[in-house]
Amino acid sequence: MDTVYTAEVDSPVGALRLASTEDGLVYVELPRASGRGFAGWLERHALGAAQREAYAPNRVAAAQICEYLEGKRLEFDLPLDLRATDFQKRVYGAIAAIPYGETRSYAEVASQLGRANAVRAVGAASGANPVPLVIPCHRVIAKDGHLQGYAGGVRLKGRLLAMERARPGQGRLL
Repeated sequence: MDTVYTAEVDSPVGALRLASTEDGLVYVELPRASGRGFAGWLERHALGAAQREAYAPNRVAAAQICEYLEGKRLEFDLPLDLRATDFQKRVYGAIAAIPYGETRSYAEVASQLGRANAVRAVGAASGANPVPLVIPCHRVIAKDGHLQGYAGGVRLKGRLLAMERARPGQGRLL
């Protein structure tokens, strides 16, 4: 049986809930997150798992996420325990490859995957991303350049993009 270790972490955007297993980070809950949240994730991906409040298994993820939000980190180096479909994992891989400070449209991601007609599926996969920030789904925008849906809200998505567009590694969260 899995054990899911959770920790609440203060960050520049507010309190985050991090969850990890022995295999890596499984979940990041942003402040004011929409959707079913951590309870929904547990029900869907770790039903019956033991839960323990423990900072130590989340320490490295907490440090890297806070460094990123302070504009001091451009990339993450964390083990992930992604519980997702093969298609979702392909989408997450494409999103993770979007460079810091750049964006791609949902249509561009779908085309990159060889599934040009799967724009909505890419959007749904992005919306189901269990580790926002680490897999930077905030870098995926509408074809016309508008910001659409984000677990922490469109305002936070805009703040993250503005931070990244400042001098790389020097931006501050506005």
